[in-house]
Amino acid sequence: MFQRLCKPLLSNSFFMFGARGTGKSTLLQSVLDSARAWTIDLLNPDEEERFARTPKLLISEAKARAQSIDWIVIDEVQKLPKLLDCVHLLMTDRATSHLRFALTGSSARKLKLAGANLLAGRAFRNELYPLSYQELGDAFELDSALNWGTLPKIFALSQDIERQEFLRTYARNYLKEEVWEERLVQQLDPFRKFLEIAAQSNGTIINFSKMSKQTGVDDKTAKKYFEILADTFLGFYLEAYHGSVRAQQISSPKFYLFDPGVKRALEGLLTVPVVPRTFAYGRAFEHFILCECERLNKYLRADYRFSFLKTKDDLEVDLIVERPGRPTVLVEIKSTDEISADDSLVLRRFLRDFPGAEFRVWSNDPRPMDFEGISALHWRSGIEQLFERLWSVT
Repeated sequence: MFQRLCKPLLSNSFFMFGARGTGKSTLLQSVLDSARAWTIDLLNPDEEERFARTPKLLISEAKARAQSIDWIVIDEVQKLPKLLDCVHLLMTDRATSHLRFALTGSSARKLKLAGANLLAGRAFRNELYPLSYQELGDAFELDSALNWGTLPKIFALSQDIERQEFLRTYARNYLKEEVWEERLVQQLDPFRKFLEIAAQSNGTIINFSKMSKQTGVDDKTAKKYFEILADTFLGFYLEAYHGSVRAQQISSPKFYLFDPGVKRALEGLLTVPVVPRTFAYGRAFEHFILCECERLNKYLRADYRFSFLKTKDDLEVDLIVERPGRPTVLVEIKSTDEISADDSLVLRRFLRDFPGAEFRVWSNDPRPMDFEGISALHWRSGIEQLFERLWSVT
């Protein structure tokens, strides 16, 4: 079992959100190993039916167990949002106020649509992602991560054909269980087509009008589809940078799927290897780096703001990191293992626009270099330097 960087504060009740298969239940078993806990698994049809029929059973059973337990774990709570009203009542009842709740979920969207009680700050929020390179340690291999992603199940499989089948099944199950059965869309075929197109355009600026034409839906529905991906933790936005720098900025965001392997499954490319020194490899590498930054930002509670900058004359900064109380960092991401001064030319164009900022190139080249104030680092060193002041928190 891998040591996870996500560390919920056990002094308080909490939500643990994350896509299916990221290891939420396994993590809770680990962190609550020595605690007296009662677990309700809503993926179990009998449990779901029992509490769906009578949600108040949670209150009566919790009171009956109150002296013998400290925690109540509810897995996939979005399946029965009404249970959160019962959780709230238990939190405020003198007889059960000592109980803490660990509430997992793979869809914030159903909770939003149901107008669910999110407990008014009484439960902290955590998010769990596929495995980070930090969590994998010696088991991490970059090319494997770019081809298959880092969902925990991948590391229990020994053959590529098994990894391919797992990722295909994962993509199908997402459509069936998370989207269709939960009624997040009215028609499945346009959404299925959207997923393939979203995977193909992963990491590029979203053109909602073009996307709607390709999927046969209107712009509003195309935007809703992206929101579904974000709300089910299958992806995240990278916003366009908004500051005083330059007038010509493109304001539409980029969208990244949460895992390179799932992205390749959705676009149907699992049998086509990601080969170094190709355009596809460069895009996959950038995707991987953005996923790592997104995960570490949440795990380390950094509160960094990520964005990109692209001007109308096609100058683009891959990643801008705004850090509270510290200089902004502009990052150029290169998959090459032989960095040169030419790789810093785009950043050099922005030196005057960001006074006091730090400029860095991250690549696969292990040699640290400096190009007249622009630092070039191996991507591992770059990420660790970016978050260096926060590691001690974990």
